Amino acid sequence: MYAAGLKRFLDLLFSCLLIAVLSPLFLIIALWIRKDSPGGVIFWQRRIGKDRAEFRIAKFRTMRADTPGDVPTAELRDPGQWITRSGAFLRRTSLDELPQLFNIFRGEMSFVGPRPALWNQADLIALREEGGANAVRPGLTGLAQVRGRDELPVPVKAGFDAEYARRITFAADFRILVETVSGVLSQRGVREGSAR
Repeated sequence: MYAAGLKRFLDLLFSCLLIAVLSPLFLIIALWIRKDSPGGVIFWQRRIGKDRAEFRIAKFRTMRADTPGDVPTAELRDPGQWITRSGAFLRRTSLDELPQLFNIFRGEMSFVGPRPALWNQADLIALREEGGANAVRPGLTGLAQVRGRDELPVPVKAGFDAEYARRITFAADFRILVETVSGVLSQRGVREGSAR
């Protein structure tokens, strides 16, 4: 019952509430980004969603407008040179992910699920297909994020994604959300300059 309908209802309810409550913070961050560097406030990127459907994920822009697109940050030469001053803070605190509340509202994402792969991460997408993880909505956070986040190699990350997809429960989602908040506050598993 939870995975079939209640999970989506809770996603819709809480994304609406958070968008309303956090709208002043959205505005403050947007003004900071515009003041800090030229370019748009929101960064859009092609990602793979449920059933391998493509969608555009939204993030607050944390890098220069001329940064090469569709390349994981960790694969850029000297990735730190592309990250803006505001972006370094937003990435460190995960505030850059807040616009994904709109992806959740639209049904492209969930609060909890495998983090959506870049469209060109063929190895991760293939491993998720084998494990059944492509059949669920990607998440703002997920089991892999609380088990290591940026530090995990692709096969391990895909293994956690498959484990999550096999057993989606309210208790598991709640635990992941609590661990995510704890991890963000402690900045556990974050490697600066890496893609998320």
